[in-house]
Amino acid sequence: MAGKIITIAQQKGGSGKTTLAVNLAVAFARSGLNVGLVDTDPQGSLGRWFMTRIEGADPDMDFSTASAWGVEYECSKLARDNDVVLVDTPPKADSDLRPALRAADLVLVPVSVSHVDLWATEGVLDLARREDKATMVVLNRIKAGTRLAAEISETAAGLTAMLAAARLANRVAYAETLGQGRGVQEAARKGPAAAEIDALAAEVLSVVRT
Repeated sequence: MAGKIITIAQQKGGSGKTTLAVNLAVAFARSGLNVGLVDTDPQGSLGRWFMTRIEGADPDMDFSTASAWGVEYECSKLARDNDVVLVDTPPKADSDLRPALRAADLVLVPVSVSHVDLWATEGVLDLARREDKATMVVLNRIKAGTRLAAEISETAAGLTAMLAAARLANRVAYAETLGQGRGVQEAARKGPAAAEIDALAAEVLSVVRT
C-alpha cells in the first residue's frame, strides 16, 4: 500500500512549516515508520536541514526536491517506498500550490499566534477545499495563558478545517535543533517540546490512517 502524503502549507512566511515538517519526520522515523521528504520551497530550508542531518551519517529518511509541477510525481515515487511522505511548500497560496495539495492525503496548516497569521490561512484553506482535501490547522508558537492565545484558539476553532488538539509552544528548542539537523525529540535533554511533537504526530497519524 502506498504511503500517506502530508502537505504542509501556509501562505504567510515564518509560520513554522519547516519546523513542523522536520519534527514530524523525526517523530515518525523514531516510531519505526519509513519517511520521505519533498522540498518544493526555493528557499530550501528543509533540504539544508536534511544535508546537515546526514553529515557523517547514513540517511535515515528519503529526500527529494521538486518544482511545483513535479511534486505529484516525486510524492508518488517516494510513497512507494515509505510509510509517510512530508511535503514542505513555499509561502504562497496560488495555482503553484495546487499540485502539492492534490497529492496530499492531509494538508497541515501551521498558524503562529497572531491575527495576521490566522487571516493568512484563508487562501490555503480555500484551495484545499477546492481540491476536496482534509485539512488540519496546527497552532504554533503558542504563549500559554495569554489573552491573544485564547482569542486565536477560539477563532481557529471556527475555521472550516480540523483544529489539532496538540499545540506547539514558543520554545527555543525548535530553532536550536533545526539548525543542528535534528528534531526536538533528539535533543540531549528531552522536555515539553518532545511531548508536544509526540502528541501531534499521534494525532496526525490517527487522521491519515482512518
